Amino acid sequence: MNSFSNVVEKVKDFCKSDPGISSVGYDMWINTLQPYKLEDGTAIMYADSDFSAKTAYSQYGDILKIAFEEILGFAVDVKILVKPGEEAEAKNKEITAAEERIMNESGGKELTFDNFVKGKSNELAYAFCTAVSDLDNNENKDVFNPLFIYGNSGLGKTHLIKAIENKVHKLYPDVNLIYITGEQFTNEYIKAVTNKETAAFHDKFRNADFLLMDDVQFIAGKDSTQEEFFYTFNEIYNRGKQIVLTSDIPPSKITKLMDRLHSRFVTGMQVDIQPPDFETRIAILNKKAQELGMTLSEPVTRIIAEKLKTNIRQLEGAVKKIKALTVFTSESPSISMAQRVVKEIQIDNHPAEITVDRIISEISVAFGVSPEDIRSKNRSAPISLARKVTIYILREVKGMTFLEIGSELNRDHSTMTTGFKDVVAMMKKNNDLNDTVRDIIKNLKMS
Repeated sequence: MNSFSNVVEKVKDFCKSDPGISSVGYDMWINTLQPYKLEDGTAIMYADSDFSAKTAYSQYGDILKIAFEEILGFAVDVKILVKPGEEAEAKNKEITAAEERIMNESGGKELTFDNFVKGKSNELAYAFCTAVSDLDNNENKDVFNPLFIYGNSGLGKTHLIKAIENKVHKLYPDVNLIYITGEQFTNEYIKAVTNKETAAFHDKFRNADFLLMDDVQFIAGKDSTQEEFFYTFNEIYNRGKQIVLTSDIPPSKITKLMDRLHSRFVTGMQVDIQPPDFETRIAILNKKAQELGMTLSEPVTRIIAEKLKTNIRQLEGAVKKIKALTVFTSESPSISMAQRVVKEIQIDNHPAEITVDRIISEISVAFGVSPEDIRSKNRSAPISLARKVTIYILREVKGMTFLEIGSELNRDHSTMTTGFKDVVAMMKKNNDLNDTVRDIIKNLKMS
């Protein structure tokens, strides 16, 4: 072979002659690959976008390996990278936009009780939510006020609370219903205080006839916001109006939650949502496929349902990915396609553990010091700043106490407290430092 380019051309010819690869699939995913180099037993090629690279590898990685071995006479690994450059970036944006259109085909659909898939894991929460949304039936009304729904992320809490909102808006248009997340409530309150508009804020929330708050656990640890929500809660509750709250955990496990708020949250009814059982997972997959105008075979749904067990969003994401692949490849949903999609989702949802050593390593790279410097007694300005950022991130990301952080960094915990406060103050004044810290945290959570 004269060059790696010649090898890749022969690999493409080999793939083109494979009866298992459609002409559309070949033209879109294999023929567009560009040679880069053969290095350390790995054949590296370029694709135009991240989506193209992932799809080409997940769909055709195995046949590419076979083709390279046939042409070269020895086995190699295959790696597909995103091609650098402006042209590739433009193509990447184009394909990403197309992918997003397909992936979000059902993203704008109304969340209602009718399109919520019931099962043993959520039937009680479903029943309670339909009960509180029936404003004509006052029987046992006080029992469900407040209604507190909790369960892990991705199990349908937001679907249920939005279903309440949609039903009440439809049947009782005159009811003053407010849906808001804990984060939005916090941000609106801070804005109201800053702009000296607390009277308008009080008027908006305390006069609600029906308050729905998603992810109420967000306000925990924010004393002023909790104080405000306490009075908001009391005003609505004392007027006999309905409150529904959702959280990832039950009230008793929300740390830094004011005792008097906790006592209000447990006054009414608490109900949890568990991960869906196998039958419910199958039903969710079939319903989602139907919404996207697609039919999945029993073997395909079984493979997905057996592997993705704890999160409804993952199930929905798997169906959307299969839909995207069928559109781009013109191939029907298959067992191998389902296996590849499941594998990709499992990898995406199992990031590396965020350890103390990982955090210190990320910070050392960002600030140009060594991990040993951060743990040392050196007080030079660059090392001192890196050490303080370490304290901040260990506290914010790992939730470690100052005593635990001090033990890791071989320092007194009181010094840790000071270092944390210093970084908080500096980040408010220094945008570059703030961006650097946020980037480090983002990298830790994504890698």
